[in-house]
Amino acid sequence: MREWQGKRYWLVGASEGLGREVAFCLSRAGAEVIVSARSEDRLKELVAELPGKASYVTVDVMDRAAVEAAAAEIGELDGVVYLAGVYWPMKASEWDNEKSDMMGEINFLGASRVVGSVINDMVARGSGHIVLTGSLSGFRGLPGAIGYSASKAGLMALAESMQADLRTSPIEVQLINPGFIETRLTAKNDFHMPFIMSAEDAAREVFEHMNTDHFKKSFPTVFSWVFRLSQFMPDWMYYRLFGAK
Repeated sequence: MREWQGKRYWLVGASEGLGREVAFCLSRAGAEVIVSARSEDRLKELVAELPGKASYVTVDVMDRAAVEAAAAEIGELDGVVYLAGVYWPMKASEWDNEKSDMMGEINFLGASRVVGSVINDMVARGSGHIVLTGSLSGFRGLPGAIGYSASKAGLMALAESMQADLRTSPIEVQLINPGFIETRLTAKNDFHMPFIMSAEDAAREVFEHMNTDHFKKSFPTVFSWVFRLSQFMPDWMYYRLFGAK
């Protein structure tokens, strides 16, 4: 079990959904929580509700200068959890450049900007904990997931590269790959979502993983097997099973 009392954690993308619930998990455990998102009103409400020491800094992760300024304002941190994400269902035949760009900017590049704004200080101090949020959809390209699958695959590869570089250092890197979670994002889907979880249940999975020294957790476990096994399927089999009919 990790010691949380008195630790300072920056949660980016914490105004609602999974990020909000993870903030409650950390705050109840005794950590000081700094929450960030674009909506100041939601952040204020969250800080008022959290049981422990908490504050907020608004930030747009699409703006590198704003991310760097936020990191400088917050100061020394024990950990960062990146939970920001956007999603629109999108087929290749119905491509929307604006929405695709935003998924890449927020889901992948935003994470890179946040990590890049804090990691040098962590390396210099010889301690730090970085948690990134991937997705089961990032294991292999899926139909109707233009922009989203690619952005999550990029983030997952980023976490894997960080782990490869930092595994013998004092910096801890962790990756979480959730399935469907009940949020405003999944509300856009018009198809059946197997094993869909509440944000509260998903946050417990995340916090449980953060208390371990393991690198990666994909959940729900049984549902994740489908995606992990799909990586070993030959193309003809994979696209026959998962591609457009």
